[in-house]
Amino acid sequence: MSALPAGADIKRALENSPETNIEDELPDEPPPPRPKNYLILSILSCFCPAYPINIVGFVFAVMALNSYNQGDIEGSKRLGRNALWVAVASIIIGLVMIGIYFVVHFTTISVVVRTLHLASICKRLSLSRTLKELNSIKSV
Repeated sequence: MSALPAGADIKRALENSPETNIEDELPDEPPPPRPKNYLILSILSCFCPAYPINIVGFVFAVMALNSYNQGDIEGSKRLGRNALWVAVASIIIGLVMIGIYFVVHFTTISVVVRTLHLASICKRLSLSRTLKELNSIKSV
C-alpha cells in the first residue's frame, strides 16, 4: 500500500493551487468613499408634476450608483452632479406649475362667482323692471 504524504506536504501543495491563492483578491488600499448620487432627492422630485424631467434625474442618480459600483469614481461624481441639478430643476418647475394651477384655479373661480353674482343681480333688476312694466300696463 502506498503511504499518504505528511500533513505539512498537503498544506504546502494546497497553498500553491490557484483556488486557494487569495493574495490577488485582497485590496491594497481601502475603497474610496462613495460620492453623493442624490438618489433620495431624485425620488422625492418624482412627486412634483414635471414628469419627463424628474424621471431623467432619477435615471442619472441610478447611473451614478452603478458607475461607483463599477469603479468609475469620476463618472459617478459627474452623474451625481447631473442628478442633483436635474432634480432641483424638476422641483422648481413642479412648484411653479403648482403655483400656476392655484392662481388660475382661484382666479377663475372668483371670476365665475363674480359673473354669476352680477348675472343674478341683473336678473333681479330686469325682473323687477318687468314687474313694474306689468303694473303700469294693468293700471292703464
